[in-house]
Parts: sequence; C-alpha cells; structure tokens
Amino acid sequence: MAAVLACGRGAVLSHMSAAALWNLLRPEDGPIDVSLPSQSGRRRRSGIRIHRCPSLAAPPSLTESGNEIPLTTVRSRIPVTTVARTIRDLEATAPPYLVRRATRQAQLAGIKVDVRAATSTRGTRSDLELDFLEFCEHHHLPLPKTNVKLGRWEVDFLWPRQRLAVETDFYNTHRGSVAFEDDHQRDLDLRRLGYRVRRYTGAQIRNHPALVVADLGEALGGAR
Repeated sequence: MAAVLACGRGAVLSHMSAAALWNLLRPEDGPIDVSLPSQSGRRRRSGIRIHRCPSLAAPPSLTESGNEIPLTTVRSRIPVTTVARTIRDLEATAPPYLVRRATRQAQLAGIKVDVRAATSTRGTRSDLELDFLEFCEHHHLPLPKTNVKLGRWEVDFLWPRQRLAVETDFYNTHRGSVAFEDDHQRDLDLRRLGYRVRRYTGAQIRNHPALVVADLGEALGGAR
C-alpha cells in the first residue's frame, strides 16, 4: 500500500508484486512493482520498480455480451491489476515457468485466465514438476518429455533415447502403504520394460541440487 500511495494517482500494484498479493506466486524480496497509467512523471523511487502502462487509463473493454473487462481492481484495500492483467504482465517480464505456475494457481482458485497462458503449462500436474523442469533448464540438462504413458503407468518425466524415467515425489502425497506398494510395483514393471527409474523428492531438489545433478547426469550418460 505504501508503494502504491507513494506513486500517486492511478498507481496500482502489478507484475510480481500483484501475483504475490493474489497468492499466485510466493512473495519475494526486492523492489515492489507498481504500474502507472502514463508515460511521464518521476521514473525512479527507492524500493519501487515503476512500470509505465498507458493502457491502464483506457476505458474497460467489453465482451460480446456487453460485460466490462476491467484491468484493475482492489484487493485487501490495495489498488492492483486484475488476475488476468497480472498474468499478461508476467508473460512479458517473468520466466516462463513462473507464468505457468501463476496460471495454474489461478485455475486452481477457479479464476478464468487467458487461454494462451493456460496452454503453456507443458502438461505438468504439480508445482514440483514445474520446479523439476526449471531445475533441468537451470543446470543445462536435456529437457525430458512430461507425463508419458509406459505400459499401464504414467511417468512424470521420460528421456526416451536413454530409456530413463524420473518420478518427483512430495512426502505428503506419496506416503502410506498403498502408495509405497504402488511405487515399487511401478518401478518393477518399468524395469521389466527396459527402463531405468530415478526418484527425487522436493527436498532433494531444493536442498541438495549438486547431488541430484550428479546422479541424473550419470543416468543420462553425461549428457549436458
């Protein structure tokens, strides 16, 4: 609120800061993103990242049914870009994986979003899967295919040429005797089909990335 008020009339929270306010992304340290509906005025303020967006001053556009589509609203008494506009801003400024994550969170909350953003999720089904794709990109590992059917099972990630399957697990979604037995039966079936299987937890990916990179690199035959 302080950042928005400091930027004057028409200012709204936007971009990464708006995504955090809407609970689409985790809050992060650093400057607060604020958009202004003009091209003129002060361009720098300490602790604030100013975006010039004249389109915010335009009247709301209309749907075919005559309903208005606003670009800004108020949340927790803070002027902010709408979810749809926030995701559109992220598409222009944020890494693709963050756009996918924000889009998915909006969909889980029952908020309609732009189809273009919704179709850019690479078919992943969880934030951990998105984290793993980001992990591979960051460490220059070959990108796998996602959610591939092998026999009666669907694996999270597959490198077909290396015949390597990777499963990413959260403890709270893979605990219990049934899940334990299913995981081991899946691994046995995949090995009988000629595939090698690796499993990594969210904690391993976050806290021990060098070990995961070494293990995965070895499994991929040193491909980087």
